Amino acid sequence: MEVKISQSKNLNDYEVLIRKHGQNNYASYCPQINLMLTGTAHVEVQDAMDKKIQEHIAKLD
Repeated sequence: MEVKISQSKNLNDYEVLIRKHGQNNYASYCPQINLMLTGTAHVEVQDAMDKKIQEHIAKLD
């Protein structure tokens, strides 16, 4: 199975899925860039993923 990385420059084309497991264990996943990040707070993983998506888009220029 081939993983396709998005080449879209539109921020709205990227999904961020967040999962909580236990008390302070969160993960965010973006299927369009095939990346998962973990952290101890919802806002932490959301902000970190938003930054990674913005970095990905910036590299497309």
